[in-house]
Amino acid sequence: MKFFIDTANVDEIRTAASWGVLDGVTTNPSLIAIEKRNYKETVKEICDITPGAVSAEVLATDYDGMVSEAREWTQVAENVVVKVPIIPDGIKAVKTLSQEGIKTNVTLVFNVTQAILAAKAGATYVSPFVGRIDDIGGDGMYVVEEILTAFANYGFETEVIVASVRHVRHVVESLEMGADIATIPFKVLKQLFKHPLTDIGIERFLADYKAALGD
Repeated sequence: MKFFIDTANVDEIRTAASWGVLDGVTTNPSLIAIEKRNYKETVKEICDITPGAVSAEVLATDYDGMVSEAREWTQVAENVVVKVPIIPDGIKAVKTLSQEGIKTNVTLVFNVTQAILAAKAGATYVSPFVGRIDDIGGDGMYVVEEILTAFANYGFETEVIVASVRHVRHVVESLEMGADIATIPFKVLKQLFKHPLTDIGIERFLADYKAALGD
């Protein structure tokens, strides 16, 4: 499974990239707003950090506006993927963009029917928001399972990005289900390293060495 990082903070992205496990980046207008930086300049810098896919979201919500923005994003860097919302004009735009060879990530997906519409339009990626589904009493990972099953049933090549990841368990369940990608906040990505027995083991090894051989 590929690991993306869900952030617009270039320092976090550089750190994750330095670990050698980063496959791509997802951003959105809210994450960009947190950084208080120019949108395109930030995405361009991110694309320079990682050769993997970097999702940048359109701000328009009409067909012509989304297609126009998407074409502009392709001029920023070769590894930009255009994020498009799952609305009728969005799916119409995805169909046009896929025919032009422009990679797309259909975002704000909350059920299997939305995912199927995206796949039928030729989306490169589809992003079910598992954390937000959980927030309203649903089962986000079950939705991912439904999408994976439907895609397998009909041979869709669209990759599933597990998005709105809130904790390590979301990542573990994504691995168990065979999801293509999880896009993970930096805080959760760091938690993947953690286990109390690892910390205890390091302390014990160093204590044993010091006791036997001194400083």
